[in-house]
Amino acid sequence: MQTINFDYLNIKANDLILDIGCGEGRHAIGLHVDKKVDVVGLDLSIEDIRTAKNRIKDFSISSDNTSSCLFGLGNIQQLPFKSSSYNSIICSEVLEHVESPQEAMKEMVRVLKPGGVLAISVPRYLPERICWSLSSEYHNVAGGHKRIFNHNQLKRLAETEGVKYHRFHWAHALHSPYWWLKCLFWGREKDHRLVELYHQFLIWDLMKKPLLTRLLEKLLQPLIGKSLVMYFFKT
Repeated sequence: MQTINFDYLNIKANDLILDIGCGEGRHAIGLHVDKKVDVVGLDLSIEDIRTAKNRIKDFSISSDNTSSCLFGLGNIQQLPFKSSSYNSIICSEVLEHVESPQEAMKEMVRVLKPGGVLAISVPRYLPERICWSLSSEYHNVAGGHKRIFNHNQLKRLAETEGVKYHRFHWAHALHSPYWWLKCLFWGREKDHRLVELYHQFLIWDLMKKPLLTRLLEKLLQPLIGKSLVMYFFKT
């Protein structure tokens, strides 16, 4: 269940892609399996990195896929790579957490090759603002969200570092009500029946992909899409 649309990355054979803040590896592993490109996933959480390394073993890798998928610890504000190292960079649901989004953006642009694509997603302003209104604990927990971006703020943040805006879309409209329920019942959400039922619905939707929920997702994205996703080119 990727947030980033891989078709917008202009992927070519032998590309090297960085997934910064990779978490448990959903984008990195998806690129390795589906696009057969070399991927490096970095995250601050050693537990998430361990999970990602184990998760990749659950996938059937075709014999003709000779690409690599590597995971390691790394800080977005101090990337351990030479300038112009990567053909594309994914930064999904990370910038809302960091102390200095500007320093993070500067580092990502630095290690991106000219002509490369930078794909960024953050929680969308309105759904995120509702979460903050329903629960102060939601964003005050350790490692929680430090800020809310709107469309123009995220666009200016990237353009200030010299990349050129290309396109945007929203993602995960059906996930917004789930997070609103979690925030509404924060502290007891793990035991609340409504939260559990909606979570089961999302799993069913992910596994079955019925036409009805695909249509609902498409219709609701302009209204309550959980994530704002933007794509930029480095000139």
